[in-house]
Amino acid sequence: MTIASEPAIDTLWYTRCPVPTASGLAHSLGWLSANAGEHGLPLEILQDAGPEIAVHHYDHRLRGLIREGGNVPALAARAQGSPTRLIGLTWIDEAQAILVRGDSPIADAEGLAGARIGIPSWAADQARSFPRAMALHGFANALRLAGRTLADVTVTEIGVNRNPEVRGRATRGTTWGIAELVAGEVDAIYVKGARAAEAAREQGLRVAVDLDAATTRRGRVNNGTPRPITVHADLLENRPELVTGFLAATLRAADWAAGHLDEVRAVLARETFSGPEGVVAAYGDGFHRGLHPDLSDERVELLGVQKQFLYAHGFLAADFDLGSWVAPEPLEQARALLNGERTA
Repeated sequence: MTIASEPAIDTLWYTRCPVPTASGLAHSLGWLSANAGEHGLPLEILQDAGPEIAVHHYDHRLRGLIREGGNVPALAARAQGSPTRLIGLTWIDEAQAILVRGDSPIADAEGLAGARIGIPSWAADQARSFPRAMALHGFANALRLAGRTLADVTVTEIGVNRNPEVRGRATRGTTWGIAELVAGEVDAIYVKGARAAEAAREQGLRVAVDLDAATTRRGRVNNGTPRPITVHADLLENRPELVTGFLAATLRAADWAAGHLDEVRAVLARETFSGPEGVVAAYGDGFHRGLHPDLSDERVELLGVQKQFLYAHGFLAADFDLGSWVAPEPLEQARALLNGERTA
């Protein structure tokens, strides 16, 4: 009996989160489309597809897909058995903070002891529950600064969209809990990113713990730090040149970004739905020089810290070996390709 083979991959799909990424810049500059076109495939953006396709942002079960985004859905998908490989990691600090009301007595991490912390409820599945994972890890990191744990606070669940999509402005916020904090239903919330920083100022909220300033890189591990680039294993096996070309365009965009801060900020303002002030508050002045993906031992180790936190708190269906997930060859080949271009 002959077993029918899978049909050829006819589309290169790309999905990312509305945050600083070199791949997002490469897309804005037209370089990802050019790479796909050079190899005879169209590039499609997952966010522009119908819901039956867009759902693969969370489960990564689309054979032609490359994804750069939060590590909670990526790790949850791999733990569920999605056939993905990790081909890069980026690290961009995104103004992680614990917010309180302007009149709150909480002034630091020690002041959180006994507080009611706002934690988003579980969503429809583990991958979509990234708001909950972010808040829990953010508070755990903040409390650790005072030698305390989540056992020293009272978790108050706040509502979220249980089935968030990746299409449209309304579903892409990072401001969960601001309304509850303003209303006095909770004493503190975790936020990150440009729009959250803007919303906090608009509501007269105050930063009690600035995680970017107060802790080490390990203490800032969360959904976006580090941020993985993952690819469906079928695409990597059957069309490796597309994956290498994607990463080469990403590295090229990271090089370009280092000298084009104003243009990078303009792209981010569009992608994060915030104004220029929000981008500056969230990312500062130097972030555009550090957008290059790598697979350094440090970044892989920090992703392992996140994996173990997620597993311990019920966000992963099973544990798995992180090292066997890593595929370093495409990034090595992309670097060699760029080095060849520079010396030609």
